[in-house]
Amino acid sequence: MHIPDGYLGLQTTLPAMGVMVPLWAAALRKVKTALSHRQMPLLSLCAAFSFVIMMFNVPLGESSVHAVGAVFIAILLGPWAACVAVSVALMIQALVFGDGGILSLGINCFNIAVIMPFTGYYLYRVVAGKSDILSKRSLFGVFAGSYVGLNLAALSTAIAFGIQPLLFKAADGTPLYGYYPLSVSVTAMMFEHLLFAGPIEGIITVAAISYLAKLAPYLLNVTSVREDEKGLSFWKIYKPVLTGLLGMVVLSPLGLLAAGTAWGEWSAEELVEKVGFIPEGYRKTADLRQALMPDYSIPGLDGSFFCSSLVYIASAVMGILIIGTVIFFTARLIIGEQESN
Repeated sequence: MHIPDGYLGLQTTLPAMGVMVPLWAAALRKVKTALSHRQMPLLSLCAAFSFVIMMFNVPLGESSVHAVGAVFIAILLGPWAACVAVSVALMIQALVFGDGGILSLGINCFNIAVIMPFTGYYLYRVVAGKSDILSKRSLFGVFAGSYVGLNLAALSTAIAFGIQPLLFKAADGTPLYGYYPLSVSVTAMMFEHLLFAGPIEGIITVAAISYLAKLAPYLLNVTSVREDEKGLSFWKIYKPVLTGLLGMVVLSPLGLLAAGTAWGEWSAEELVEKVGFIPEGYRKTADLRQALMPDYSIPGLDGSFFCSSLVYIASAVMGILIIGTVIFFTARLIIGEQESN
């Protein structure tokens, strides 16, 4: 669902960015009100979780899919915090690793960091009600919210792709952007996400919630650290999260097993194979900048699977460190030096 540059016209990407700016401002205000200074590390860890889980590409024929973790974060800290966390992850992916476009950052954040966590969270709340977090009803709500949230985000992405050929055409009638009509984009995206990515997202979210409910229940559905947790060190409070995140980083090279490119994220060479030409709109906007580590790799160090795996792990570590730095300074900006009382 990471739409690259060159696939959408500026008449789509710029309004989307215009929508996201006030939403980001609102999300920061909500986070400032809802979360304490002590919870900023958890927000950072949640953003890192989303970043790393999106590196686990699951092969699907000539394509691939991945989980996002947005609804998990929304259940943990609320949908506005999820908006901030996933947006930061998407920004780092686009700016440093070339995963998703710069011009399309607004539409990507709207789909993945707004539609997904908000719809998924509120469906979860309706289904779970006041039931215990580990009850069958609650866990079904977790699965349903994650499944539906991801698929609504995928549907919004498919619509953004599919309307481009209707809106932007060259003089000879060929599409400038998008390349596939709604009938193709919606069918392809929803097939992958309804049957594969959605269930994967749901299972991962249920597993993550169950993991925290058993090992760190004080982190679930709270607005402040519990009184009896205040005397504990950072490591004691967040040990389950840090341990789980470390395990994900070590296993992240499994994402390299997916040889196929996710639908709608093709390179220029792949576009020629699929549609027979490189549309003019793509030529003008696809290569706006060179990522520091394109596709989580270092040119010249991607020969063997072992070498690629080490670089992939290094990419995960670098992404986590950058995310932590960004959220640290963001927290200082919006919350200041205050400590939770």
